[in-house]
Amino acid sequence: MKHTILGVGCLLLMGLSWQVGAYDKDDLKKLLETKQCQKCELEGANLTDANLSEANLEGANLQDAKLTGANLTKANLTAADLDGANLTKANLNGANLEWASLEGANLTGANLSEAILINSDLTDATIEQETLDQAFLYDTILPDGQQSKCDLSGANLEDANLWDANLTKANLSGANLESANLTKANLTGANLTESDLSGADLTDANLKGAKLRGTILCNTMMPDGSMIYSGC
Repeated sequence: MKHTILGVGCLLLMGLSWQVGAYDKDDLKKLLETKQCQKCELEGANLTDANLSEANLEGANLQDAKLTGANLTKANLTAADLDGANLTKANLNGANLEWASLEGANLTGANLSEAILINSDLTDATIEQETLDQAFLYDTILPDGQQSKCDLSGANLEDANLWDANLTKANLSGANLESANLTKANLTGANLTESDLSGADLTDANLKGAKLRGTILCNTMMPDGSMIYSGC
C-alpha cells in the first residue's frame, strides 16, 4: 500500500514539474523557423541570443523565458506575457510592446530605443531609468507602480500597431503616424496638431474632442470608414 501511494506521489510530482515552466516544443520550432508565433506557449523557453527581429509574437506566453541578448528589433509583442522574463541586454529597438505584461522582468542593459510600451505593465521590472527614457510610454505602469502620462509629441510611430490603444488626452502633436494602425483607438481629447496621419487606419477610432489643426490626412481611413485625401 505504501509503495502504491509513493508511486502515485512520484507521478504527481513528475506531472507538476512538467507543467511548471513548460513550453510547447512545436511552438518553439515554429518560432525559430518562421518568426511567426502568435499566442504560442513559450513559457521558460531558452531563446538566449536568438535572432527574432520582426518576429510576430502577439499574445504569446513568454513567462520566465530566457531572452538574454536576443534580437527583438521591431518584433510584435503586443499583449505578450513576459512576466519574469530575462531580457538582459536584449535589443528591443522599435519593438511593439503595447498591452504587454512585463511584471518582474529583467531589462538590465536592454535597448528600448523607440519601443512602444503604451498601456504595458512594468510592475517590479528591473530597468535603468535612462533605458526607460528611450521608449514611448503612455498609460504605462512603471516599476514603482506609478502610471506614466508621458509626452508623445514628435514621436516616430510610423507603421505602429496601436489597435485599441488608450490615448485619451495624449499629446501627439507633430508625431509621425504614417500608416499607423489606430483601429478602435481611444483618441478622446488627444492633441494631433500638425501630426502626420498619411495612410493611417482610424476605423472605429474615437476622435471626440481631438485637436486636428494642421493634421495631415492623406489616404487616411477615418472612423466612419471613409477615405480622406484632402492633405495629399
